[in-house]
Amino acid sequence: MPAPTLSHLIATSALIILIFTVQVFYLYVVDNIWEEMSKRELKEIADYVADTLANLYFLVNSTNTDTTMEKTLNLPLEVGDQSYSIEITQDQNNTATGVSAHFLGKSWLNVASWLPPGLKVDTNQTQVIQSSGKTVVAGCSRVSSDVYVWIAYKNG
Repeated sequence: MPAPTLSHLIATSALIILIFTVQVFYLYVVDNIWEEMSKRELKEIADYVADTLANLYFLVNSTNTDTTMEKTLNLPLEVGDQSYSIEITQDQNNTATGVSAHFLGKSWLNVASWLPPGLKVDTNQTQVIQSSGKTVVAGCSRVSSDVYVWIAYKNG
């Protein structure tokens, strides 16, 4: 083969290999960016739920009587084109430790937010919410010296 033909063949092969290599790395970078942005949005949702529960706690705890308060949550249907789940985490004593959220089917993509100390989880209410078109409420009730929190689907 003449020298110019061989050098054109080498350059063409290198260009084709470069195109495929760049695509693989591009898809890897895009996937990492999607993951990071989705985790940030999920963290924002978990913080919103935890802040709502904390605010309800401060309102309920500021009275001298047993009372219950609920607030409707405005949660998005999906985050990053993925469904997600939110739950109030608790320890062995039913003490609420925080709010965690993760993508359904991708449990390694999870985030957590803290709750004020001293809250108990109301085991009679739903504690795990999955993203859907249903209306979700966050609630807090004071019964004697204990304060209970929950998240649940709104009836009706």
